[in-house]
Amino acid sequence: MRVASSADWRDALPFETPVPAADVAPGDPARCAGCAADVAPWERTALFAVKHRHPNHHSGFVRFYCAGHVPAVAPPPPTAPSPARKARAERAPRERAAPQRRVVDDKPRPVCPDCFIEVSATGICGMCGERIA
Repeated sequence: MRVASSADWRDALPFETPVPAADVAPGDPARCAGCAADVAPWERTALFAVKHRHPNHHSGFVRFYCAGHVPAVAPPPPTAPSPARKARAERAPRERAAPQRRVVDDKPRPVCPDCFIEVSATGICGMCGERIA
């Protein structure tokens, strides 16, 4: 199965950067993710949309925040390795793991003459229960 990205307004948002919600998702008033549940919804012009990273979904997720709860902008990740990390990498021995070889079974498996499906190693058809020699 191939997973394709959709044409969604959230895909255009940068990660961890507040963007005015009225510019990216105009609509009805919405609630702030940081405010209590009993606070009335805010107008979209007073909210910010922030796209957060998600450990299991590469597109992340978007939450709306009022001006009082907008998270701080995260600094960009470092592009060059730090001197301490570079020194550690030079001291560490370079070991390469041997490539693992996959064993491919080229021998054809028996097929049930009634069901036309491959039979397991037990020799019994999983559909009809007939023993195949």
